[in-house]
Amino acid sequence: MKRLVIFASGSGSNFKAIYNNIKDQKIENAKIELLVSNNSNSGSVSFAKNNSINTFIVNQKTHPNRSAYIKSLNDRLLSCKPHLIILAGYMKLIPKEVVEAFKNKIINIHPGKLPEFGGKGFYGMNVHNAVISSQVNSTAVTIHYVNEEYDKGLTIHEEPIEVYKNDTAESLSKRVLSYEHKLYSKIINQIINKVENE
Repeated sequence: MKRLVIFASGSGSNFKAIYNNIKDQKIENAKIELLVSNNSNSGSVSFAKNNSINTFIVNQKTHPNRSAYIKSLNDRLLSCKPHLIILAGYMKLIPKEVVEAFKNKIINIHPGKLPEFGGKGFYGMNVHNAVISSQVNSTAVTIHYVNEEYDKGLTIHEEPIEVYKNDTAESLSKRVLSYEHKLYSKIINQIINKVENE
């Protein structure tokens, strides 16, 4: 059984899609061991609790000291022995010490093309507003490995999505999200089921 750890900050729609796709066998041979969140009041935390998934809240309130924050997070992750760590709408930068400890085991999904529509501040509706403003013909859902900079890790998969002439940031956002929910699980399944059993 492949052990997954999810990081999420908000409503957790990608987290929920992953959970449901595991149940539906679209992600095979997998279990979500832990949800990590910086926001104890988020929809993702409520969903985890309602579905008996362990949660770990880590933020500046719980861990004001940076080295204690990193040690606590690394220790908790190591105890899970994750095959893959999945960012699903996590709004904080992963510390470089954590990235190094789990090299090539942390992935993220981004609702735009990289590097054009990525980097600090480019998340959620900010990305879609920028895409509409730039008047490009296409956007993308990008899945990439995580390094110590926002949206700079190696791209695993880029799925192009047409931008329609009458699109608004809101209509584009909904369409992109529907792609995310299917695509992320497909790529997760490919990654974990190529990995040799430990």
